Amino acid sequence: MAITLSVTGMTCGHCVQSVTKALQAVAGVEKVSVSLDTGRARVDGKASPGVLIRAIEEEGYKAQEAESK
Repeated sequence: MAITLSVTGMTCGHCVQSVTKALQAVAGVEKVSVSLDTGRARVDGKASPGVLIRAIEEEGYKAQEAESK
């Protein structure tokens, strides 16, 4: 299952690394891709959106499920 999250507050590569590491540490996550340009994170695995959002917020960023296009 893939979940796309909209992440705000990222301004540099270090931010991307912080968000990536936080998401990778969540149980059930198989693959993480974070883009500074789009402000989005795509997560493949079995983790719930709420747990992923909390992991990002613990790093000091805001997150929510992205609207599907």
